[in-house]
Amino acid sequence: MPEIIDQLAELTGLRDRDTLDVSLALALRDLLAPELVAVHRVVGELGDERWQTRARLAPTDVTATADTTYFDNGSLPALGEQPAWQECLLNNHTVCVAGSPSITLFAMPAESGASGVVEVHTQQPLHEDMVRLVNGVLRIYRNVHALLDYSERDTLTGLLNRKSFDETFYKMVALGMQAAQQVDVADPERRMAVPVRYWLGVMDIDHFKLVNDTFGHLIGDEVLLLLSRVMRGCFRHSDRLYRFGGEEFVVLLRCPTEEDAHAAMERFRIAVREYKFPQVNHVTISVGFTDLRPGDTPSSAVERADKAVYHAKHHGRDQVCSHSALVSEGLVAQDNRDSDVEFF
Repeated sequence: MPEIIDQLAELTGLRDRDTLDVSLALALRDLLAPELVAVHRVVGELGDERWQTRARLAPTDVTATADTTYFDNGSLPALGEQPAWQECLLNNHTVCVAGSPSITLFAMPAESGASGVVEVHTQQPLHEDMVRLVNGVLRIYRNVHALLDYSERDTLTGLLNRKSFDETFYKMVALGMQAAQQVDVADPERRMAVPVRYWLGVMDIDHFKLVNDTFGHLIGDEVLLLLSRVMRGCFRHSDRLYRFGGEEFVVLLRCPTEEDAHAAMERFRIAVREYKFPQVNHVTISVGFTDLRPGDTPSSAVERADKAVYHAKHHGRDQVCSHSALVSEGLVAQDNRDSDVEFF
């Protein structure tokens, strides 16, 4: 029991969602000593839900394994491909699957319904008291998640807020540097044919002050809320979507090429232009984007994207501009200060 208390103390002290599921799996492994414990979350859009394994631990595993954070939905099993998991999720209750090993599935509680399933393999079926204890641990986990949502998400749109941006940004910069190094490795099995690149896009609603002045701030807030829903529908589950404040939105995403990143931004721009907002009817956005570079800081990357947005605003609005393309065309001056980090 002291071990589980220690694990719970660690769990409630975490502020990183990527490690939260791993910590949950570790706590349940210490509590149950199972043959396997795994945490599966439902991801994807309505009608195309998929199972993503966030943590999988066997008794001798030093670290947890998991599905990649960045994925194409088609690479993950569909909701119906795991009927027992689906039953546990939809009915929001514990499911016991008889056999060897005995499998117990726990619904992961969320603000409404369940958000995933915890899978536990044991030699013998779990005792009722142990099932009750695990469900108690999961309620603690839900409360930690709710606190993270409260502190990291914009209250109006539900998108991530500026406070949560920096940590994810630095992770993506580090991942991009690792991917670039793998392109040149000698071992063909470890070499990446196409380097993974990460991008930052800044989106600003055109003439938003006029919307507020003409229709009032309540209608302006409705525009922001509906635009955030359009944003969720245009980008992938693994892309990170933010509202920085006012009418400015930001996305962090992974794409192989600049053309792919431009296409993603353009898809969103067109979706916003074609969406019919109540009373306001139509609005447009100006978008600027840049790649994430070694040594980048949040301020240096956002500054580059903002320059591209500024150019879009002053050359017709309702368009997507790439910072690197503007520099190559001589339309924006090259900033030789790649980052705010000084190297010795």
